[in-house]
Amino acid sequence: MLSARDQAASLLHLDSSHSGDSVTRRLSARFADAWRERHGPSGHRYRDLAADPVPPISPAYCALGRRVEKNGYVPPAKVDALIETEAEEREWALTLPLIERFTGAGTVLIGAPMYNFSVPASLKAWIDRITFPGAFTDPDTGESVLRDKRIVVVTARGGAYGPGTPREGFDFQEPYLRAYFGGLGVAEDGVTFVNAEMTLADLVPHLARFRGMAAESLAEAREAVVALASR
Repeated sequence: MLSARDQAASLLHLDSSHSGDSVTRRLSARFADAWRERHGPSGHRYRDLAADPVPPISPAYCALGRRVEKNGYVPPAKVDALIETEAEEREWALTLPLIERFTGAGTVLIGAPMYNFSVPASLKAWIDRITFPGAFTDPDTGESVLRDKRIVVVTARGGAYGPGTPREGFDFQEPYLRAYFGGLGVAEDGVTFVNAEMTLADLVPHLARFRGMAAESLAEAREAVVALASR
């Protein structure tokens, strides 16, 4: 287990965009560059969830999860004792390293473009797999081990979904991720979003009039990720 100091100086960096030169990739890379300047490169762990996808969960994953739930708060280190089949063993071998990497990171950086008003399937597959029963619960206290986790989510939206916009109610991205990480026990102030909006303005003709708004939103996002990484 990492010391508190080592964990604080560790970054898990996830990208989920299927576009190689996406806004979220550029912004998350900018955060990572600034973070490495402050903390050094050794604590940075990166996974491209689009190029190196997490396999979707299977019936064997669910069967093992239900068995664990029946036994109360079972820490990840003791799940092996409850495995009954080779399929469950394979599922757990895919799952445990992701849980350990997530738990061990002081900061988790997620690049999450808006796809169809929500998050990409590549990110949802990672979420589904790490959300294993009891994985983030202290078996002695029943409290979350993620209380001090820092989550930074960098999003890109082709339109505008911020407060007061006509499509504010169509945003199932930020509310979902806030609810998800909050449900895991991450403190409310531990989850930060950096949203770049109107990113399609330069591409889609009928959005051309919003190019100034898009440029301003992107500039603010670029400044925000550097400021967050430097904390």
